[in-house]
Amino acid sequence: MPRLRWLMIILCFAATTINYIDRATIAIAAPFMAKELHIDPATLGIILGGFFWSYAFMQLPFGMIVDRFGVRSAYALAVIWWSVCTALTAVVRGPLSILGLRLALGVGEAGSYPSNAKVASLWFPKSERGLAAGIFDSGSRAGAAVSLPLVALLVSCLGWRLAFVAAGAMGLIWVVVWLVLYHDPDRHPAISQHQLSLLRAAQPAGSKAAPRAWRRLLKHRTVWGMMLGFFCANFVFYFFATWFPSYLVTAHGFSLKDLGLIGMIPGVTAIPAAWLGGWTSDTLYKRGWSLTSARKTCLVGGLLLSSVIALSAFVTQTWLCIALLSVSFGGIAFTGANIWSLPADIAPSSDLVATLGGLQNSAANIAGIVIASFTGLMVSLTHGSFMIPLCVTGAFGLLGALSYLFIVGPIAPLPLTDNDKERPISASHIVRI
Repeated sequence: MPRLRWLMIILCFAATTINYIDRATIAIAAPFMAKELHIDPATLGIILGGFFWSYAFMQLPFGMIVDRFGVRSAYALAVIWWSVCTALTAVVRGPLSILGLRLALGVGEAGSYPSNAKVASLWFPKSERGLAAGIFDSGSRAGAAVSLPLVALLVSCLGWRLAFVAAGAMGLIWVVVWLVLYHDPDRHPAISQHQLSLLRAAQPAGSKAAPRAWRRLLKHRTVWGMMLGFFCANFVFYFFATWFPSYLVTAHGFSLKDLGLIGMIPGVTAIPAAWLGGWTSDTLYKRGWSLTSARKTCLVGGLLLSSVIALSAFVTQTWLCIALLSVSFGGIAFTGANIWSLPADIAPSSDLVATLGGLQNSAANIAGIVIASFTGLMVSLTHGSFMIPLCVTGAFGLLGALSYLFIVGPIAPLPLTDNDKERPISASHIVRI
């Protein structure tokens, strides 16, 4: 296989890191923005959740754009869009202008994960796709971890507005590097015909999908299970991406310095956990496990670990709370690598990989809308308590594990014809997991 595949997935990792720095900047700056612009917690929850409305809605359209026009140009367009929207947040004057830019930001950032899934399907064989997904998905944890000290430093030294300018500038720099270095394997001058033939033999079926074939995907139980399971995983993850800094400040009295040092521990822990999740499922598959057992073992196990976030609501020691949150965040990262392996594993055609990735991510990011608004409302009603949001978040981790175990069927390319039926899960398969 061409060694260049690792460079391509590292570029995806870098874009995902910047993506999450951009979206996490408002979570870190939120307490200071709220104070300066006189925004109450309930309104702040609506603002934080507003991003996910457009982000979720645009997942499927952007996935179809990636499949139709190619990942090179589509990814560049997405990053330019979201970088400009991030930088413009520096000039907001009130809740409405913030909400408008958050909605616009979601449109651009919707292109990131469908593009990542497409790159992994083009450059990696099935036996390495888990690790590839773990690498690019760990960018979300790296972004969350890096943004804490970086944005906290910028806010303390220069104010929260300049933090958005700096975050936007990083994306524009990435676009230049991407356009210089990235090409699909069949158009890359450094890939030999022999390497290309080996790579293509390990890809999803290359037949052209019919127009609107994505609608047929929704006839399969597996697709709905993927959507529900990812929704639950994101319910846990987006607590960290939206309310986590405010939780540490409110419930544990963290200062900006504490956020930059102690607060980044869960995010740092999650980075190797994402790589480990992908590596584990790939290794199990190489050692003779079925792809279904290898992927599902990691999906279910990671989500069970993520549910310990509920226990952090009942501890008063800061170190124990951070430890539990680190296990939870690590569990979600372990799961995420395998979630993003599924589009290429299950897509019936190479023309539907990004589309399927966008479809599952669209449903998953409704969780961002729900948890951002739900947490803001609960914190307002309970006068600053995070107990109910944390317990509900842990319950969704358990529900996600059940979804991948019982609703998602065998991990294999789905049929698109009406005559083909999705194979049911056998009792022996469930016992083995």
